[in-house]
Amino acid sequence: MIPDGDNAGEPFVPTLDHRVYLANWYEVKDTAKRGDKNQAFRYRTGLWMAAQKVGKSPGVAAETILEFVGPALFAGRAEEGDYYSCAEHGCPCGGVYLYESGEPMGKAWSTPRIQLAAVVEDQVENTWGALIPMIENGPVANIIPRTGEAFIRHPNGNRDSRIEVVTSKADGKLGARISAGKCDETGLWTESNSMKKFIRTLMRGAGGMGGRVSQSTNPFDPAENSVAQDTYESTRPDVYKHYFPPPEELKFTRKTDRRKIFVWNYASAPWVDLRSIEAEAASLMEATPAEAERFYGNRIVAGSGHWVKEGDWKKKAEPIFVKPRTRICLGFDGSDNNDWTGIRAETLDLYQFTPTYLDGRPTLWRPTDWGGRIPRAEVMAAMDHLASEFEIVRAYCDPMFWESEIDEWSQKYGSDGKVFVKWPTNSIGRAYASLERFRTDITNPDSKFRHDGDQVTRFHIRNAIVRARPGQKYIIGKPAEHQKIDQAMSSMLAHEAASDALAAGAAAPAEENYVYF
Repeated sequence: MIPDGDNAGEPFVPTLDHRVYLANWYEVKDTAKRGDKNQAFRYRTGLWMAAQKVGKSPGVAAETILEFVGPALFAGRAEEGDYYSCAEHGCPCGGVYLYESGEPMGKAWSTPRIQLAAVVEDQVENTWGALIPMIENGPVANIIPRTGEAFIRHPNGNRDSRIEVVTSKADGKLGARISAGKCDETGLWTESNSMKKFIRTLMRGAGGMGGRVSQSTNPFDPAENSVAQDTYESTRPDVYKHYFPPPEELKFTRKTDRRKIFVWNYASAPWVDLRSIEAEAASLMEATPAEAERFYGNRIVAGSGHWVKEGDWKKKAEPIFVKPRTRICLGFDGSDNNDWTGIRAETLDLYQFTPTYLDGRPTLWRPTDWGGRIPRAEVMAAMDHLASEFEIVRAYCDPMFWESEIDEWSQKYGSDGKVFVKWPTNSIGRAYASLERFRTDITNPDSKFRHDGDQVTRFHIRNAIVRARPGQKYIIGKPAEHQKIDQAMSSMLAHEAASDALAAGAAAPAEENYVYF
């Protein structure tokens, strides 16, 4: 039942947005076998990120009830005549669902334990406050006749079958084996409030029982290094990210555009009065405009001083396949044991991409993936592969920590010393001119520059902020230690190399040489 408001007591029907989330979150693998728990589903972790007031809390409450007493587990593929009867599972509503042949069937957990998690109890109150009346005032009351202030006991009588609240302030229940975890406002879960350790413990508890953990939150602040950011930026295939921001060309600072943004964000929330949202957003913008855009604009806002807007970068994404032996230029930004090391490539028609080497590995290395240090042998192997796969016309390489390797590349792949060029990015005047040219080609809708839409590069471009230097110049830097920009530097170097190569006539047709006999 709808828990509150003018329609309280009426049947709860998921919104279109929620239905899309549920359809993806409960997607069953083709390889699923009867008896599989979390491994039956495509996704192990879910993130529902959206603007405030779209109905995330009642949606999560409904999911919690499903996980607690409903058919939330895979029970094999249906055969002709299979059905699900609510009466057979303790519910007198009379509902019967006839499965289609081959359709995934569902069953309930035998001992479900669900934890609603937040930093403090006030945050989880939105979900808990919706959950109680949804149980007490609807048909689920026939199955769960009694709720409680601290937890909700399952009618099977098992002491571990319950719904409970866990927070950073009262985490005595944390670490239990759980069938599901519902995490609220993970955009506020950070290392500083111990919630990163908290989520790791919660995930282990779910993994031990074959359960899954989902999150709901407003868009995060990239400066906070939150659990939501980690989840959103994860490259794991078993992470579902349900996030649909409004079109980038709409400006939140422009009132007419804000109206269009609100129409987009609240299309599945007809109970929201957009006039009220406008008033709240306008008021919040006076003090914290970035927060207003995150909460009501449904955007990940990097804050003031960013070098290139994420939307401008995304507009240039047009992934294509680059054929072997294509003439390319490279940009290389290396580190030793803290920042990332990456190689970006750009064709002479200004298409930029992250190439791959052995078994399709991207030419990008994060120290934490390699025991805390950049794997130099991997980088050397990658460059060997690129030199054999493509024709490298020019490569600009930041020499810090990599002087000897660049000399070796120059000797092996560019005997004239003009192919692999040491290009120090700490040279302010030189870097400023290249950054400005690159930014212009990114933001100019008429420029030929395009790229592959690589996710890590997008995050690094978004992270980069402008740091002023004397003479009305600037460099780019990290807003915080966790917000890396290394692929932004590699991208700038690759574009500079391609632009300089074109200026030197690299794109001109090669002269034909004739031999007469």
